[in-house]
Amino acid sequence: MIFQAPKGTFDWMPPRSESVLAIRDALAAPVRRAGYSYIETPIFEDTRLFQRGVGESTDIVTKEMYTFQSKGGQSLTLRPEGTASVMRAVLEHGLYGGPLPIKLWYSGSYFRYERPQAGRYRHFSQVGAEALGAQDPAIDAELIVLALDGYASLGLRRVRLLLNSLGCRECRPGYRAALQEFLRGLDLDEATRHRVEINPLRVLDDKREEVRAQLTDAPLVIDHLCGACKAFHEEVRGLLSAAGVSYIDEPKLVRGLDYYTRTTFEFVHDGLGAQSSVGGGGRYDGLSEMIGGPPLPGVGWALGVDRTVLAMEAEGLLSERPTRVDVFAVPLGDEARRRIFPLVTGLRRAGLAVDMAFGGRSVKGAMKAADRSGARYAVILGERDLEAGAAQIKDMTTGEQTAVPLAEVVDVLKGRLS
Repeated sequence: MIFQAPKGTFDWMPPRSESVLAIRDALAAPVRRAGYSYIETPIFEDTRLFQRGVGESTDIVTKEMYTFQSKGGQSLTLRPEGTASVMRAVLEHGLYGGPLPIKLWYSGSYFRYERPQAGRYRHFSQVGAEALGAQDPAIDAELIVLALDGYASLGLRRVRLLLNSLGCRECRPGYRAALQEFLRGLDLDEATRHRVEINPLRVLDDKREEVRAQLTDAPLVIDHLCGACKAFHEEVRGLLSAAGVSYIDEPKLVRGLDYYTRTTFEFVHDGLGAQSSVGGGGRYDGLSEMIGGPPLPGVGWALGVDRTVLAMEAEGLLSERPTRVDVFAVPLGDEARRRIFPLVTGLRRAGLAVDMAFGGRSVKGAMKAADRSGARYAVILGERDLEAGAAQIKDMTTGEQTAVPLAEVVDVLKGRLS
């Protein structure tokens, strides 16, 4: 019997996995340049953290969490998202007592028990960024721009930004009441009617066509914003425009978590079908208090690595054979292997990516391996080369081959690949 990955999960396999690493690095690069520091949190947390922070009425908490009891009797949950864990860590370690804002980024795996389909898995990977301790529209705009810069660095051209505001604790109750009054008059199933009473904004996020068709005339939160929220939202919009960012005002945009306030945004890609979102986020000024901390405003996003891979495939941006190494070494015989090994080590220590042929392959087999590696150069060492004290350096693109003294191979290849 050969075991298989659990339903709704998958393995990233070479060469596609190399692209995944490059995508993750590209999405993280802009926030690192903007002063965000790396944070890593446990892959599981106290279940109450997500019940309080994410929201007990959300689909994530009611249907999708992987929850189990530890041997000590504690209820633990595999993290379904990253923000609550980051906030918990910041509060636990007292970072809010230092310079503000606290700017953090992270990358890792998350878990939700969902119906598997293209672009939606039970195990998925995200890059996230959070800025805590500043209620400043410039931070909201900064994070949005940094996410778009990450997508642009990958060559993606069809990512669109949807933007909305969900108001604050002062103005949202009025909107909530107006929305509930509207929703109570619709033809909804019992479970959705129950949701209307607990968290009516979640109904706006319902993906079923029979529900969405009835929401055409639903009241909009943008029409119920208080003066402070209107001014905050207009400032975010103005900063984005000043930075040359195009966006679409989407007054019915909500997020799947209870902690969001004010700025809400989503990045979508037209090439992914129903699962069009490749990332999103927003402001969550009340989350700290929800999980027992002091007032600590925050804003952040999570970008789906898996969805970004699909978006790049939709735009034809993924190489079928990404280059993994700069140089491939081909020893012909036992003595050549002994002599070429320190060369390989020296090249690697010089900062080059180098692989070599193993297992005593023939010249033909070793050169096929060099070609498959995607290396720019091959270093070939045979009996005649050993006698001459030189190695053959072959340009795998042009086929040109030159003899280089063994003592100069490292410097020559460093020079050619610099």
